[in-house]
This record gives sequence, structure tokens and C-alpha cells, in this order.
Amino acid sequence: MIELIYSDLCNGCGQCITVCPTNVLASDVQGKPVIAEQLACQTCFMCELYCSSDALYVDPDAEHLRHPDPVAVREAGLLGQYRRDSGWDEWADDPRHQNEHWRMDGIFALARGVGSTLKV
Repeated sequence: MIELIYSDLCNGCGQCITVCPTNVLASDVQGKPVIAEQLACQTCFMCELYCSSDALYVDPDAEHLRHPDPVAVREAGLLGQYRRDSGWDEWADDPRHQNEHWRMDGIFALARGVGSTLKV
């Protein structure tokens, strides 16, 4: 679940707000993101993936708020970890970080198939 926004790192581009599928983020008066609907976060990491300034931290726990220490998260090198591990942007040519997002097409197709057979 999204936990932290580092305003000192944020460049105000708004990409995180645009890509969030559940409208968790909103814009403040200076055009920077704020967490508006934290419990709506699906922990999809899209905001973190599109944040080129690594100003967001999404905790992998999708069900519970963890309230991590912002200094500890920064010092642990967790900012930008998802982009790095996904081979995104400046990491695209680094063979240690391969972009495997194309594989999600199969997962989404499977989910659509399962969803169409469920009775509500």
C-alpha cells in the first residue's frame, strides 16, 4: 500500500496521479501528489514505476498500513527499487534488471477468463 511521498524529491510531474487506477493520489495546491484515498491502494506499484524522481514508497503489504520510518526507507535504498528491479527507464540497458512486465498480459488474460465464469 502506498505509504510515503517525499516532497523534497518530487518534481511535480503528476505521472503518479495519472497512472493510478484507483485514484489514490490527488494533487495539492502546488501540483504535487498527496495520498487522498490510501485504503483504495491496490499495491500495483504503477505510481512508483512512473515516478522518475523516486519520490514514492509503496509498501508491499497490500492489506495493512505499516507507517514505515521515512528516514529508514530512504537509507535502506528502497526508493526507486521497483523501477530498478523492473528494468525501467535508466535501468533498461542494465542486464541485471530485466523488464518482465510483458508477462502480465497472460496473467490479465487468465484473470479475465476466470472472472467471466464467476457467478455473483
